[in-house]
Amino acid sequence: MSFNGLGMNMGNLSLLSAARSRSISAENFTGEKGRGGMATEGTGKNCARELGQGWKVSPSVRIKSGEVFEMANIKEPGAIQQIWMTPTGNWRFSILRIYWDGQEQPSVECPVGDFFACGWGKFAQVSSLPVCVNPGSAFNCYWEMPFRKSCRITLTNLAESDMTLYYQVNYALTEVPEDAAYFHARFRRVNPLPYKDVYTILDGVKGQGHYVGTYLAWGVNNCGWWGEGEIKFYLDGDEWPTICGTGTEDYFCGSYNFENKETKQYQEFTTPYAGMPQVIRPDGVYNSQQRFGLYRWHITDPIRFGQDLKVTIQALGWRTPDGEGGSRYLPLQDDIASVAYWYQALPTALFPPLPDKDYLEIK
Repeated sequence: MSFNGLGMNMGNLSLLSAARSRSISAENFTGEKGRGGMATEGTGKNCARELGQGWKVSPSVRIKSGEVFEMANIKEPGAIQQIWMTPTGNWRFSILRIYWDGQEQPSVECPVGDFFACGWGKFAQVSSLPVCVNPGSAFNCYWEMPFRKSCRITLTNLAESDMTLYYQVNYALTEVPEDAAYFHARFRRVNPLPYKDVYTILDGVKGQGHYVGTYLAWGVNNCGWWGEGEIKFYLDGDEWPTICGTGTEDYFCGSYNFENKETKQYQEFTTPYAGMPQVIRPDGVYNSQQRFGLYRWHITDPIRFGQDLKVTIQALGWRTPDGEGGSRYLPLQDDIASVAYWYQALPTALFPPLPDKDYLEIK
């Protein structure tokens, strides 16, 4: 999607536009033109005590325990083009929410680490088109997020200790066409998945839109291979899915257990559209479980729906062979968390409440 100078790519980068560039950060909380770097108070005041105003006086904010910090409040039509942040503390306890056009319910509600494809609270480099995670803990989002009236972005600190946030929201002010949809992202976690249950990535979506991405933080509770399960997309009242995958590693654009045949180990990979950037291996002591982080972006193949959408994935491994009947699947009871990313017309259906802090926690 590209309009009025938004969504620039190498093919249209030279085109002129009437869109106005703006940026919100701790050095310009409102994003107003010509109002950046004017702070006289902030987290860098003492460091700049001999230099004064304009010398990195307010590069970050402190968010107290239990506080909801308003990162952005924009009241003109436009689109978010990039979000960069580097939060301290437990990433599962920092909840990102985005509200479009004055809605009371958020269209994005997600722990910050999971939103940026780092769901296990540990750094993993991600080099994809809409999400990049760079050393040391630099979260970058390039999903285009248009809005017609307003955009409000908040970060809630659920942790018992205060946190520091460096952040920047880059956006453009411009008219938005009628056929532009609103960005959505929703988090879910089930731990453990009940025996023979299917994990639901997304349901309850109403209206027209298109599904654009999946992130999974998958914690394995059994030995052996864990990725035989199929992903299924139920579109517009489907009883049986219209789109049915052939296996977990297949959906994430890998094959044969993500195994490096030379090393006989799982092979991390990160590409523009799909990846498994994170493999956390047992250390023989307290890090006892295998854990995986995987993403799949439907940028060139968005999944269109006109009325409703449901997305599920099975958790399947293999049973121990017990005779001549051949191998059988083993329904797994794993720790699975997900983020679903999609665009749709408003209104946003009310999301179920997030799990409480203790249920969100990972170790």
